[in-house]
Amino acid sequence: MATITSALVKELRERTGAGMMDCKKALIECDGDMDKAIDFLREKGLAAAAKKAGRIAAEGMVYASVNHNGVGVVIEVNCETDFVANTDRFKALCHDFAEHVAECAPVSVDEMLNQPFYDDATKTVQDLIGEATASIGEKISIRRFARYMSDNSVLDSYVHMGGRIGVLLEATAPEVTDEVKTLCHDLALHIAAANPLFVRREEVPTANLDKEREVLTQQALNEGKPEKIVERMVEGRIEKYYKEVCLLEQPFVKDPDISVKQLLKKENMDVLRFVRFERGEGLEKRHDDLAADIAAEQAKMKK
Repeated sequence: MATITSALVKELRERTGAGMMDCKKALIECDGDMDKAIDFLREKGLAAAAKKAGRIAAEGMVYASVNHNGVGVVIEVNCETDFVANTDRFKALCHDFAEHVAECAPVSVDEMLNQPFYDDATKTVQDLIGEATASIGEKISIRRFARYMSDNSVLDSYVHMGGRIGVLLEATAPEVTDEVKTLCHDLALHIAAANPLFVRREEVPTANLDKEREVLTQQALNEGKPEKIVERMVEGRIEKYYKEVCLLEQPFVKDPDISVKQLLKKENMDVLRFVRFERGEGLEKRHDDLAADIAAEQAKMKK
């Protein structure tokens, strides 16, 4: 009986994309023979993930929730098509991954992938992704997540359009009343709609302000404004910039006559932090070209 080393398991995993436990089992079944183990995994359908590793996965969903232990999670899980994203299996997977983040508190996606799954320690999160990729037939990947833990604060989450946008918010209040909870949820909805980048103006990096001033100054000069009043104009426009990117400065979506800061002052509340994920932002999208696919298949047949 061949000795199955961790190096053998790692090599098989890298070559097939299958889960760690599946690779170990395959090597045991095949007495350490790498080629036979690869065939074994292919026959089981577990090596399919490797062929999908290079595909574009920019669809999927953003899932957000706050559990009964006061832990909030927002996570983006990607797949290749919106059809798969709308299936119960994929939605359940997103829920399971969010629960794992809540329970195991990974600090990065890489750490999360290598952790034993919170509900089945015989498998890692990466193992589950490999199994899901093989059974669903599309590349599945975890892109990012955030985790907040309540510490005498109020957490709220909001998911927009079935997972297109997810928000996680942490706020403080003297007393957690039903009115405070409702306002927190309204603020999470506001963040989804208004897309602020920071909570308050003090958080805007100096580099961002310098760049904005440079652009605004050039705009004013291009408009033919006299140089002596350009500086004053730019500072006025910087105030407008704050209202665009800072949550507290923005007009409240449910009552644009008041700012979020004014609304919070009425309730003696404050927002500590928030995170807003939009599905697929910054990722290359998959473009299906039927004519090109048919032409490619015909070219293969002629060879």
